[in-house]
Parts: sequence; C-alpha cells; structure tokens
Amino acid sequence: MKKLMTGSLLVLSTLGCMGRATHPTGTSQEGLVVSPGARWVDLTHPFDSKTLYWPSAPAGFVLETEHHTTAESGFYFLSNSFKMPEHTGTHLDAPLHFAEGHADAAQIPLERLAAPAVVIDLPVRDSQDRDAQLQPAHLDAFEKEHGRIEPGTLVLVRTGWSQYWHDRKQYFGDDTPGDASRLHFPGISPEAARVLVERKVASVGIDTASLDHGPSKDFITHQILLKADIPGFENVAALDQLPPRGAFVLALPMKIGGGTGGPLRIIAVLPPK
Repeated sequence: MKKLMTGSLLVLSTLGCMGRATHPTGTSQEGLVVSPGARWVDLTHPFDSKTLYWPSAPAGFVLETEHHTTAESGFYFLSNSFKMPEHTGTHLDAPLHFAEGHADAAQIPLERLAAPAVVIDLPVRDSQDRDAQLQPAHLDAFEKEHGRIEPGTLVLVRTGWSQYWHDRKQYFGDDTPGDASRLHFPGISPEAARVLVERKVASVGIDTASLDHGPSKDFITHQILLKADIPGFENVAALDQLPPRGAFVLALPMKIGGGTGGPLRIIAVLPPK
C-alpha cells in the first residue's frame, strides 16, 4: 500500500508561520501555514489479523462482525467490534505506563502529539546489530549536521526495523508464544533518553517494538522519558519517507480515560516539492 499522498489544501508546516504556539515546556514555536500541494505520509501500520503485539499479551487485534445485512434484505449494513491490548501495533505509551500519577492516554497535551519532527538514524547493518541502541553520540552527530534539537520537537528514531513487520520472529528476535524474555531489536539507550529530556522534546517515537531495546528487563528508557511526561510512540512505520527535518507530525491516539496507551494514527505532513 502506497503511504505517500499529495494534498491540495492544508499543510502544517514549520517553513513559515501565521502565529506562534506555546508548548508545555514553556517555549514558543512557529504556528500553522496553509500551503497547496501538501505531501502526506501515513506512519501507521494497519490494524488487522497480522498486527504484531507484545509477546506476553494473550492476543493481538481481533475484529468481529456484529451486524451484517445485504442489499437483498433492503439495504447493505455492516458493523464490527474489535478488541486488543493497549500496546498493540502502532501505539502510544502514555506517561502513566511507567509513571504513577502522570498523564493517561486522555490527558496528554495536544502540543506533545502534534509538532515539528526530526528523524534521527540509528544504523543497524545486520543481525549482529539487532540489539543496537541510540547513543548520545548519534544525537551529537545529528545536531552537528542538522542543527540543535529544539524544545517542543517530536523526535523519531529510524532503524529500518519496520521492514520486518510481517515476520514476527525477525521483528522481535524470538517468536516463543507468551515469552518476552529473549527479545532482540534496536532501541534508545538511557543515556540518549536523558539527553532528550534535557532538550525538552515533545515526544519520542521509534520504528521498533519498544523505546528500550529488546534485551531490556527494567525499561529504564521508558522510565526516564515517561516520568518526564514525554509520551512514546512504538511500531512507527514508513520513516524511510521522511527527511531529517521539515516534517510536521500528528500522532493522535484513541482518547482512553485511564489508559496507559492505545492505538495510534500517526501521520506526517511535508511541504510541496
């Protein structure tokens, strides 16, 4: 399915402004711009029977038909119900997930879910690198080439891991049902997470199954980011279609009161070519 589309009316862009918005960090940033020829990129994996879910969860996404009538009976009608664990497919990690008393999925300020984005590469060359972690050195290299990561920025980490989305064993590093003790995939180091907290970023996403890399047992990166009220986005798709800078990202989760996470529709808007 082709994820890159063109639009003709609305663009959310950082290239110009029609005002300024105040971010929860206390900083201000450029506002909205209307620009013809927008390019829209869907960064969301579909939710269906093939959707991957955390190995210790009992099941993934299930869609069931509730009502179905055909045209022969007077008119066509179809209605479904679905069920899934919170942390399934492309999804949100709310601060409440690892920080008691912090924001749930319904309480996150919108400014943390819609912001100018940077895409930082974590090179993963082969299976020997599958436990790689984003380090402060990667952030330093990015900033030397593309400029400092400003407060209120939405940070996306690109490992290329989404290419394995339809191969559960390759994506998680293990496919033992009900067992999350032998996972192997890239993530973000605690040291890099602390730098992102210092930068006062809006939120952090990655194209793997977790903000922490697979072998993690204490999820320190989650703890650091979520205790700082920085939401996480996991299993993000199509980051290969985004530039290091220039995209505006909207990451809108289901607004679940009391939720520690939830399904996420995340998109990026790029300026016209």
